Amino acid sequence: MRLSLGHHHSYIIMRSIKTLLVAAGLSLAISQSGFSQTANPNEVVITGVRFAYPLVEKWIGEYKAANPQAQIRIETRTVTDPLKYDLLIEAYEQEKEVKETREYISIARYALIPIANAKSAFAKEYAEKGLNEKTYKQIFFHDIYAEKDKSLNTPYTIYTRLQKAGAPITFAKYFGYEQKDIKGKTIAGADEHLIKALLKDETGVTYTIPGLAFDLTTRKPTEGIALIPVDLDGNGRVSKEEKALENLDQVLASVENEKIKNVPVEYIHLSIDKHNSNPEAKKFLLWVAENAQKDLQQFGYLKPDPKRLQDEKQKIERFAAVK
Repeated sequence: MRLSLGHHHSYIIMRSIKTLLVAAGLSLAISQSGFSQTANPNEVVITGVRFAYPLVEKWIGEYKAANPQAQIRIETRTVTDPLKYDLLIEAYEQEKEVKETREYISIARYALIPIANAKSAFAKEYAEKGLNEKTYKQIFFHDIYAEKDKSLNTPYTIYTRLQKAGAPITFAKYFGYEQKDIKGKTIAGADEHLIKALLKDETGVTYTIPGLAFDLTTRKPTEGIALIPVDLDGNGRVSKEEKALENLDQVLASVENEKIKNVPVEYIHLSIDKHNSNPEAKKFLLWVAENAQKDLQQFGYLKPDPKRLQDEKQKIERFAAVK
């Protein structure tokens, strides 16, 4: 078939348009199939500080009961965080650069208390004496300038975390030190691993959260662990009341007071990246802000400051409204 020049041009243009349409259709199909393979909009991945997982699991269970379509799971933190996650639960104040990129909700506060292997000579002696600020620092920290208590000669072995983590950062900062200044044997893994190491060593001493120092069901100290009393009012002595450590709820009541001394207390917060548009993650975060309070005592945590929680909740509500 012969085409005139005009017809030939029209033919080429038609062919080009057809090719473009096919290519456009193909790229649209590719992008659509690629989009459908991205994360399920109902899926939410949470990671972060491991000692908070039991509490978070409780929230997930309750949230799923009310929102059966939700697929929320914890991806366990190892040496690093998982590559992809929606919500991060952390137990220390993060660096300014990180804070500027995330929205936070301060869901609870946790205390840190000294514990020892119940069979140790240290536990027997210091369950009676208790720790004031001077002896606390001497036992736990490298500090050549600190005033020393010469009578402190009972054998003990401190156990602390190897990796950067919320509990050791908070513990050291409270007494004016850094995590690297905590002395003793460093243990890889989570806060639970410090307890395991301490239970295997009759001279073992460490710091931990009430939720690990106590059995959450019986509310009594975890088997094999002795709690060491501390000077809560800062008068240099440990009173009979300060030695009353046999019940978790009693201990929480005594450290609830913000004026107490020698007990590091820090916030646990749940956060989301400001660019995260996962609607289920936002919805879960708001649900936690609204419903978390009733479970805190059961799991050994203190309530957050109500005003702080309210302010952060309003910020999260504004953030969640942005599609």
